[in-house]
Amino acid sequence: MKTLSVITILTSVCLLASAAVRSADLDREQVLALLADATKEKPADLRRKDLSGLDLSGIDFRNADLWGATLKKANFSGSNLSGLNLDLTVMTGIDLSEADLTNVSIFGVFMGGADLSGANLSGSRVIATLDGANLTGADISNVNWGVDIKNQPMGQMRVSLKNANLSGANLSGSDLNRAMMRFADLSGANLTGTNLFRADLSGANLKGADLTDADLSEAKLEGANMTGATLSGTRLPKE
Repeated sequence: MKTLSVITILTSVCLLASAAVRSADLDREQVLALLADATKEKPADLRRKDLSGLDLSGIDFRNADLWGATLKKANFSGSNLSGLNLDLTVMTGIDLSEADLTNVSIFGVFMGGADLSGANLSGSRVIATLDGANLTGADISNVNWGVDIKNQPMGQMRVSLKNANLSGANLSGSDLNRAMMRFADLSGANLTGTNLFRADLSGANLKGADLTDADLSEAKLEGANMTGATLSGTRLPKE
């Protein structure tokens, strides 16, 4: 009887665990079918859909509505998401390497550890947590990732790039005012004309970075490595 009770308990635990693991609402072929009939005026309805773990690489999503979708551990490498509103999506462990994310909006999203290596994020508006993310070689030029002082109904929300790898990335002409970038790797990055006003770059690696005409006024640079960095026309914090 005791053996039977143990088996019964273990079976119940396994069933509960299985029920807790949600499968994706759609598979790749179903997503492709929805996109095949979609237009800008009538986008594919993927709003709030669970697409966790799917291989969605190399797909054109420009005619899709992905607002609030669950994209945990999904593979979007090489996909085109240009111009989409990705606010409030769930992107834990997502692969967006080499993806086209030009002019996207990503607000209120946790993307810690995401793979964005080689991705094109130019012109995007991102207020998200990207701590530990891989952004090596990414195009982050002319983005608006800074704090909007005129619009702070929920407090001062800013992009967080703590411990993120931005080595070799292009951040030229971007607004990253007040960004949290503690211990970020920006070695060899292009930061020409970048607004880093009041950004926290404590412990950051800026070795060999190009900071020509960048604004680092009132930025925190304690422990930052700026060996070999180009500082022509750079506005540095006053001592």
